[in-house]
Amino acid sequence: MAAKQEDAHLILKLYDLRREEVMRKARNWFGRDFHPKSAEDIVAVLRGEHSAYLRMITTYWEMACAMVLHGAIDSALFSDCNGEHIFVYAKMEPHLAKLRELQKNPRTCANLEKLVRAMPNSDAMVKAYQERIAAMAATAAR
Repeated sequence: MAAKQEDAHLILKLYDLRREEVMRKARNWFGRDFHPKSAEDIVAVLRGEHSAYLRMITTYWEMACAMVLHGAIDSALFSDCNGEHIFVYAKMEPHLAKLRELQKNPRTCANLEKLVRAMPNSDAMVKAYQERIAAMAATAAR
């Protein structure tokens, strides 16, 4: 039981970090305003005014997913308590191969990808998220 309580404590700590003021702004920007159409769009953001927001979101979820992948947090409990990592992956996924090539970094979002892809029905789940993301982008474009 102590291990599960430690896992729960870490998940709550991760949640608390997501509530930090700058992180909230970054999450709002990522969810509402960031609609990349290509890896080049992502690279342009990394060179622009929202670079810190994008790096904050992606590295936060890379860190959280690494903790799960290395056994610091139970995977099932993490997945039951979170969905935002799936949203982040779904938004980045169409551009990851090219982004990794452009950045010369095959590890870009690798922990995020590995954890999401290990989930049952990940293809359908990612597709459903991407459909929601596309609808959000269309609404934002209007």
